[in-house]
Amino acid sequence: MADGLSVDNALARLAVHIDNTTSAAQLADIALKMRPSHVPRQYWLEEIATTLRDNADTFDAVRRAAACVSHDLPDGEPAAMTVERLAGGFDRAAAISPAASVQLSSLGDEDRLSATTGEIALWLERQGMLGAHKRMLDIGCGIGRLEHALGAMAGSIVGIDISPGMIAIARRRCAGVANVEFRLTSGLDLDDFADQSFDDVLALDSFPYLMLAGVAGRHLGEIARVLRPGGMAAILNYSYRTSPDIDSRDINGLARAYGMHVLVDGEMPFRSWDGTVFLIRRGGGT
Repeated sequence: MADGLSVDNALARLAVHIDNTTSAAQLADIALKMRPSHVPRQYWLEEIATTLRDNADTFDAVRRAAACVSHDLPDGEPAAMTVERLAGGFDRAAAISPAASVQLSSLGDEDRLSATTGEIALWLERQGMLGAHKRMLDIGCGIGRLEHALGAMAGSIVGIDISPGMIAIARRRCAGVANVEFRLTSGLDLDDFADQSFDDVLALDSFPYLMLAGVAGRHLGEIARVLRPGGMAAILNYSYRTSPDIDSRDINGLARAYGMHVLVDGEMPFRSWDGTVFLIRRGGGT
């Protein structure tokens, strides 16, 4: 790990940002030629090179999955059209690699994905968000990775997503989990749910896309509405901007506007994933 960035997370960034005309083998050669004087960084680059060479086909699949979802926003595109475009992209990404479609740093490997999912589940448990009496909403549930992991730890979970392909995978993955439900959502609001109908809300890597569609602020207001007094919302990655301070400012401002309090403000508690965490509590509880 160099500067806190794991090899898997570094490879995920390469998959997104480096033109696919540069092959995995060429990237491995570049990593080895860098030869930094800092020994830990040299070992880190050598591990990157080895992983690229040993998993060239997998890395190419991760690249293809990443390329399916565009983060560019055409001028004047309505929110509903942005959501529709993103949904199609996630459908295609999930067809290439279900694991990579929800976490590029998994490199398409289910064991890597499970390791991060386990870390997230443990963090949620430590925040008091799980329990047999709890009803949870998962915004952007993807392929149902957390529902499968948390089913035995929660009273019930409703997972929603804009991608029909991902919802289909989630239903198959969680076929034996009785207290889990999946629904296709518009991605524009939470109108399908009544006021104060959930104890907790989870949004794992979904807010960056809500932000892209221009509906992130609306969703925070909707989260405040569907949460019971004292309920908590965990937002894992608010955006893919490079400034955590801007995310913190936005989250804190919106939380105040909707009568919520920020409990965890931009921490990065996970070893296997570089997500930034915000934990918010709705007012009115004990």
